Amino acid sequence: MNSTADKTTEATTDTEPRIFDLADSDVRELNSELHAPTSNSYVVRNPRGAHAVAAGVHDDIEVRIEDDVGYFCAGMNQRAHIRVEGSAGPGVAENMMSGSVWVTDDASQSAGATAHGGLLVIEGNASTRCGISLKGADIVVHGNIGAMSAFMAQAGRIVVCGNAADGLGDSIYEARIYIRGTVGELGADCIEKEMRSEHRDELAELLRQSGKADEAGDEAYLSGFRRYGSGRTLYHFNSDQSGSY
Repeated sequence: MNSTADKTTEATTDTEPRIFDLADSDVRELNSELHAPTSNSYVVRNPRGAHAVAAGVHDDIEVRIEDDVGYFCAGMNQRAHIRVEGSAGPGVAENMMSGSVWVTDDASQSAGATAHGGLLVIEGNASTRCGISLKGADIVVHGNIGAMSAFMAQAGRIVVCGNAADGLGDSIYEARIYIRGTVGELGADCIEKEMRSEHRDELAELLRQSGKADEAGDEAYLSGFRRYGSGRTLYHFNSDQSGSY
């Protein structure tokens, strides 16, 4: 009888992707397979907005999802590389630990929420609270982000090539935010910061990782970004600042 370790070893030699059609099987069956993979590559067809697709994957495998998904796709991802060829519902890549999640269209609210590590790329726009309580992951959004994004973001980096709505970085800790477009009213204790050479290098590398290599090498493009972070006035409760909490 093969063990889980045996299946993982088999996955390293299997070059043909295994196809799961969710018109014929359910998400529970898919996720059970992804939690003990017998292949190193999967294609998921007809997701039809299903929730929790490819959630809790912890092996170094590739998963390509052909069309839109619902809530919590790729949640708790660890080591896997998951690509959504469509849009994603709320909470995509929430609590991600490592690996990567790539969305070719828009993402709904709370994309990358509480993510500890890894890379989340959204080629379209992200809705409200993108990167809420971020704990160390990197998020690159090619379009715009909605209100209250990076709320209480503790660590990690967020790059936005478009605009940011009101409440950006409200109660932020030590996460770094790079915005190229316009920014609405900043959240409590979020301020614009100096863009030094190390930040420009960091930004260029994140753009390269997110598929924007040409822009990463364009000094004029990079110069359009501004950096935002914590003003560090809300680290400890102060009655004089009570109106800001």
